[in-house]
Amino acid sequence: MAILECKDLCLAYDGRTVLEAVNFSLNAGDYLCVVGENGSGKSTLIKGLLGLKAPDSGSIVYGDGLRSTEIGYLPQQTQLQKDFPASVGEVVLSGCLNSLGRRLHYNEADRALARMNMERMGIEELAGQSYQALSGGQ
Repeated sequence: MAILECKDLCLAYDGRTVLEAVNFSLNAGDYLCVVGENGSGKSTLIKGLLGLKAPDSGSIVYGDGLRSTEIGYLPQQTQLQKDFPASVGEVVLSGCLNSLGRRLHYNEADRALARMNMERMGIEELAGQSYQALSGGQ
């Protein structure tokens, strides 16, 4: 079974359709790359997947126990974030925030997961660099 599936998904703002008839499924271990021109609906799709925007029609189905709160999303830097002093490793580690529960600090398992994901993406050499030094695509 797919861990995430969009079926005839349509997303709209104030009755104006932004995305329509979006169909895809992701299995465990798959990657999803959302690519397109400015205004093509990339951010709107991500908001839908995160549960921040309800579908106008169609559906988003989470399988295998996945919940929308377990999907990580890191938008490109905004003007407000330009002076935020964080390393790439710290930004990746922040993907574990939802799993902290009542804990106040990351544990070694969180750090190991962040390291593993940086290795999977081939970015472990960037871990200590300031995320501000990266390009938007990085």
